[in-house]
Amino acid sequence: MAITILIFIAGLILLILGADLLVRGASRLASAFGVSPLAIGLTIVAIGTASPEIAVSLRAAATGQGDLTLGNVLGSNIFNILFILGLTAIVAPIVIAEQLIRKDAPIMLGVSLLAFGLAFDKNLGMLDGAILVVGVIAYTVFALKQSRAESMDVQNEFAQEFAQKQPRTTKNTITNIVFIIIGLGLLVFGSNWLVDSAVTIAQSLGVSELVIGLTIVAAGTSLPEVATSIIAALKKESDIAVGNAVGSNIYNLLGVLGISGLLAPGGIAVADSVLRLDFLVMVFVALVSLPIFYIDNRISRLEGGLLIAYYLCYVAYLVMQSSNSSALSTLTLFITFFTPLTFIALVVVAIRSARARQKRNAGG
Repeated sequence: MAITILIFIAGLILLILGADLLVRGASRLASAFGVSPLAIGLTIVAIGTASPEIAVSLRAAATGQGDLTLGNVLGSNIFNILFILGLTAIVAPIVIAEQLIRKDAPIMLGVSLLAFGLAFDKNLGMLDGAILVVGVIAYTVFALKQSRAESMDVQNEFAQEFAQKQPRTTKNTITNIVFIIIGLGLLVFGSNWLVDSAVTIAQSLGVSELVIGLTIVAAGTSLPEVATSIIAALKKESDIAVGNAVGSNIYNLLGVLGISGLLAPGGIAVADSVLRLDFLVMVFVALVSLPIFYIDNRISRLEGGLLIAYYLCYVAYLVMQSSNSSALSTLTLFITFFTPLTFIALVVVAIRSARARQKRNAGG
């Protein structure tokens, strides 16, 4: 068991290093060929930070381990909003741009509902995968077009983070291509080690691959997003911090789940329990982000703490459910009672915030 855990950790390290080299090489190469920093941040960096999820999910889907694929994607999306944005807001309260409130966050909710709808027949097959892949292409085109209309403040923020001063020379071009190739290679090896060891750990602990995917694998493959968002928040680059998490969620569902559905032999089977719990939690997380983002256009430390608390409740529920804990009924009652109240309270505060904003605008 100890060796298996070491292989899991080694696979995770390879995934993180691979993602870093891939993002670094691709970003510098794109910048050298005149791609804007904002476009690099919205596409290359967003896809690059999601590359561990992509590698793990594709490896799991290709080997018929659909539960691990689903667990990784759904768990990562839940982790990105509840844990990453929650922790980031605790480190430094996050200011939310209007673009994220009016466009990206609703798109994330829409994509979550689309994935849930496609999975409702308990299988994500080739047609479902094709629909999602077309969606990721359309979203990428949309993001690039929207980047041209962004304010100078947002463009300068992305330029400060992603603009590369490296001159366009043959040596630099070859170096960046080598970074990309090595990064992809590390992702392949890392995903193989992580998936194989995750399956072994699940069997040893007597829990399902789905639970391992929703928790350990999802948190591990989301580490690049954790680092990117927290560093961006400390630098007061809120658009990058939130955009990274929201963009990653959209790419996870459209790109990762879409390609996995295309490649998985016979499609990805979706269990009733996943539809009743994990898909619904993911949709709810996307839904609850709207009023949180809208209230004063920021995520406060209190709201960040609330997000973290709900993530811990979700993980505790999964652990108790898999171990048939006697405390599960108490936690279920707590979540069932307080979750709707929290959402209603957030909506009420958001409406009051909108009215106050209208009065200020009218008075101004």
